[in-house]
Amino acid sequence: RYISTFRPSVKHEIEKNKAQWKTMGPTKVAVPSPKNFLQKHSKEPKLPARKEQQNHKKLPALSVPRRTDVPVMGIRSQKNFINTNAVAAITRLPKKPQPICVDKRQGDKYVLETSGLLPKYIKKKDYGVTPKYITCRNEEMKRAQKEYEASILENLKKNAMKRLSDEERISLLQGLKKNWEEVYHEFQGLSVKIDTIPKKIYKGKLESQLKQLEHDIEVIEKHKVIYIANE
Repeated sequence: RYISTFRPSVKHEIEKNKAQWKTMGPTKVAVPSPKNFLQKHSKEPKLPARKEQQNHKKLPALSVPRRTDVPVMGIRSQKNFINTNAVAAITRLPKKPQPICVDKRQGDKYVLETSGLLPKYIKKKDYGVTPKYITCRNEEMKRAQKEYEASILENLKKNAMKRLSDEERISLLQGLKKNWEEVYHEFQGLSVKIDTIPKKIYKGKLESQLKQLEHDIEVIEKHKVIYIANE
């Protein structure tokens, strides 16, 4: 039987690169020590140790006296309150009486200033003055009205009406009558029996032309003065 000469080297490389735990596991397994047993609360998270505050912050000063503070006793003021009160009462301006109103027989009194009966608003500086927003709005409205009127005048100038002269009116009337005679001549030339659709359509077209021409002739004959728009 043939045996390769590279068999030992291949075997050695396979054993060298093969992990032990890919087949039956490692040859020697470390046995845990009986001292390392699971203890109570051993898996709970632990907080870091508290650091002692080196820099003690000063407490804010209290606005009230402490319990241990003793009030200062024996201090007397040299001010004569009786004389100062008397001088203040003499030099003080007299107090104006508060205006009141009585609206019932029983004499029920109400302060007039807060009752709404006193027209204080007429004493304001801006009383009767038109607010700024209203003046601005009125100016805008006037400007828009002027622009609108200017545009209308411009359109009227462009589309100004022109009066037809008597010669033009007579020539227009004659032309309409001549057209009516031509259309009427074509209408009389129609066949007596109109049995096809094209004949019916042509007859209706001629009739509508005749009606329109008759209406135009009647309008021009009725109105002696005619205005037309300049295009």
